[in-house]
Amino acid sequence: MTLEDITQKVKELSESHGGKIGSTIKFVFDDGGVILLDDSVTPAVVSNEDTSAQCTVKMSTENFIKLMNGEMNAMGAYMMGRLKIDGDMGIAMKLANIF
Repeated sequence: MTLEDITQKVKELSESHGGKIGSTIKFVFDDGGVILLDDSVTPAVVSNEDTSAQCTVKMSTENFIKLMNGEMNAMGAYMMGRLKIDGDMGIAMKLANIF
C-alpha cells in the first residue's frame, strides 16, 4: 500500500467512525510519511500535512496497515514497542474507536 492508499483508508474509517476522538492525531511512519487526522471538526479532516497535533503516533507503515485491518491491537503494539506515542496518551487510547 502506498501512503496515498493508506490516507484514503484512514479517510474512509474516519467517515464511518468520526467524532469519537475529538482531537488531532498525527501518524508518523518510519519511511517519512505522515497522516494527520483532525477529528475535532465535523466531518473529520485527513491530510498528509506535517503540522502539530495533540498526539503523535510513530510506527512502521507495515504495522499501521495491520492496525487498520484489525490484525494488530493498538495496546498490544504499544506494549511490544511497535508503536510509540508522544503527547496525550488519553487521545491515543481512543484509537480503538476508529480502528
